Amino acid sequence: MPPRLILNADDFGLTLGVNRAVRELHQAGVLTSATLMATGSAFDDAAGIARAHPALGVGCHIVLTDGVPVSSPSAIPTLLDPGGRQFRPRLTHFVRDLLLGRISPADIETEALAQVRKLQSAGIPVTHIDTHKHTHLFPAVARPLLRVATACGIRAIRNPFEAPWSWSLGHGGINRRIQMALLNQFRGPFIAHPQIAGGSVRAPDGSMGISATGDLDRASLGEILTALPEGTWELVCHPGYNDTDLDRIPTRLRGHREIERAALLSVVPEILSHPNPPALINYGGL
Repeated sequence: MPPRLILNADDFGLTLGVNRAVRELHQAGVLTSATLMATGSAFDDAAGIARAHPALGVGCHIVLTDGVPVSSPSAIPTLLDPGGRQFRPRLTHFVRDLLLGRISPADIETEALAQVRKLQSAGIPVTHIDTHKHTHLFPAVARPLLRVATACGIRAIRNPFEAPWSWSLGHGGINRRIQMALLNQFRGPFIAHPQIAGGSVRAPDGSMGISATGDLDRASLGEILTALPEGTWELVCHPGYNDTDLDRIPTRLRGHREIERAALLSVVPEILSHPNPPALINYGGL
């Protein structure tokens, strides 16, 4: 049986250039899914693209660090930096405070619910949820997010753990791959969450491309998709255009967004031409 493949672009709504890339790639048949940032500067444009292209599965890219909230700051105080208006800008600070019990699960649930409801209020049937910086690999984040998914009628969530066969291909820096191996300790607890174990919220068998973030070019993408085993997998990617709008955004992924866009356009049609190619789906296909 051929594998099933979700081709998902993160950061939908971040800029007009990211949105343009998502639209073009979906129209070219090389992108099946995208996750929309509720507070992205180009949210309205992204929502319009989503409504105009119903075959594009659109999830909610829940942001809990390095961004601004949808909720009133007074409703989610433990999620905010000392200024009290935005999230902690550094992932390391978020993880530190999460593990020390300084972040309230109720605050996570409140903000995640507000972000999902914003998409749904814009007329978008949300196919799944994932998180900026993959913060839901930690049980303290996954638990409230799964409650939100159930409350909002969302039936799928990203498996934030890169499949060992993928990160063992050696893409990305050695430090990144060591992080993948260390974080793998949370894989078991993630799969054991009652909603996932019971099947009310589904997840793919694993993700690909996380360790290659910033290094996902034609060669690495080709190696990953050629090695695809049986099962259901998500390719995590960040295509876009490196334009003036992106210059105003604090992100480490700039010129490489265009490299990823070109890689998808080149590699995916080639893979689909092989015998027994993967079946392309979005999260609605789970």
